[in-house]
Amino acid sequence: MNVQFKKGVLELCVLVLLDKQDRYGYELVQKISDQIEISEGSIYPLLRRLTKEGYFTTYLQESSEGPSRKYYKLTNKGRKYLYQLIDEWNEFSNGVNQLIKEGVNHDER
Repeated sequence: MNVQFKKGVLELCVLVLLDKQDRYGYELVQKISDQIEISEGSIYPLLRRLTKEGYFTTYLQESSEGPSRKYYKLTNKGRKYLYQLIDEWNEFSNGVNQLIKEGVNHDER
């Protein structure tokens, strides 16, 4: 998949996953990787930035499999931002899909 496509939607993917439950970084990487091929290194700078911007809070939780894990929790500000991004994504993807529908002759593919 095109790298620029991924960069644009990674933020939305992280926010969507944190809307339902708190998660730790590697868990986010795994969940997203199930659907989109990403590198682990692309998530952590994004998590740091979104935390700094007030969209997440973090806390440590003990793990039976090693050291404590840093969990990310969506804030109210983060939830509002998520809903704004979902609206923008829907508008954007509908527009792109419409252009594809108008521009591509499926018989020629």
